[in-house]
Amino acid sequence: MARTHAKTSHPTPTQQMPETTARNAAASNRTTPTHEQIARRAYEIFLARGAGHGQHEQDWAQAERELKLGR
Repeated sequence: MARTHAKTSHPTPTQQMPETTARNAAASNRTTPTHEQIARRAYEIFLARGAGHGQHEQDWAQAERELKLGR
């Protein structure tokens, strides 16, 4: 005789709390800028400083901070 097992389906986190998951995803996108976004902002900072070379690491760090804060 063949035994059959009822498969229990558990809802995924998205199915359980779609609003919370969507909100967390939106917040994550706000706080995790892409490489391209950081590069673009760092270039803007570079130009605003008068395009002086030698401070690219500071420009990058400032751009990353600003974007993570949603500025």
